[in-house]
Amino acid sequence: MMKKAENIIVGISIGDLNGIGSEVVLKTFEDSRMLELCTPVIFANVKIMSFIKKNLDSTVALHGIDKLDQILPGKINVLNLWREGVDLNLGVNDDKVGEYAVKSFVAATKALKEGLVDVLVTAPINKYNIQSDSFKFPGHTDYLNQELEGNALMLMVQDNLRVGLLTDHIPISEVASHLTEELIKQKIETVRQSLIQDFSINKPKIAVLGLNPHCGDGGVIGKEDDAVLKPVLKKIFEKGTLVFGPFAADGFFGSGQYANYDAVIAAYHDQGLIPFKTLSFGNGVNFTAGLNKIRTSPDHGTAYDIAGKGIADYNSFKEAVYLALDVYRSRIQYAEISQKPLKIKEKQ
Repeated sequence: MMKKAENIIVGISIGDLNGIGSEVVLKTFEDSRMLELCTPVIFANVKIMSFIKKNLDSTVALHGIDKLDQILPGKINVLNLWREGVDLNLGVNDDKVGEYAVKSFVAATKALKEGLVDVLVTAPINKYNIQSDSFKFPGHTDYLNQELEGNALMLMVQDNLRVGLLTDHIPISEVASHLTEELIKQKIETVRQSLIQDFSINKPKIAVLGLNPHCGDGGVIGKEDDAVLKPVLKKIFEKGTLVFGPFAADGFFGSGQYANYDAVIAAYHDQGLIPFKTLSFGNGVNFTAGLNKIRTSPDHGTAYDIAGKGIADYNSFKEAVYLALDVYRSRIQYAEISQKPLKIKEKQ
């Protein structure tokens, strides 16, 4: 059960400590008004966060806690997950630092599962230095998909622009073989349901991009669009979902056609993320749709090249916090509406 949309507890996994994650987290909460919207809990160590704060000349006040029942509203809480010191070399890939990123993320996910935090916002990790015998996942989303209920789908969000993917972190050579009827139906339904419960859009319109240039040009440049995508989209549309396409991807964004839809689903990673990041201007958010819990993250990586210099743009992380709060409130509203549908009087 969700509580009321007040004093929402935001769990924050600290990500790669040698990257810009800690900086964008601290900068986000330098604005004290953020603490009127939510209560942050950073899963890390108060000493290491104080060191980073000093290095950045940050003025935020940190409140160290040892247990989650010690969380104080109106404070930037830092849960002490470890006591030992951590040697930081800002801007450098370090396997040991990767271990602490995993420790933070796993603990924050556990707290999310148990309802000890309401939403999760993840700072950027390095996908290489987090790998170990106990953690073999390409990134956040794959682990969350294992630990939480539902089917995870990466949905990139910036205002009314929402871009999802039929396939995500797979080689381009394997994309076509993954585009099965079952997968397409599942992804479209996940996006549709998320638009309804997470974004309060009652009858969402969804556009799907074709796999091949010009959607295959009638089979001249590939047959997948005609043989797979078009028949599946027709079936889905006939069952009541407002799904349209496939659309040729090259002109879809440049022409502004995307603005006519509540979400766009691309066939593969770069087809969707390149135009999204071009249009979002560093304010985009990665939202993991399809799960029973809420997770968001900024749309950038560790940015080792500028780590520790105090120049990192924190807007994307701030927007990730805002979106997590908005989705939380939207789900409360959706649950209330679902439990108490309007009764329509029958005509006498």
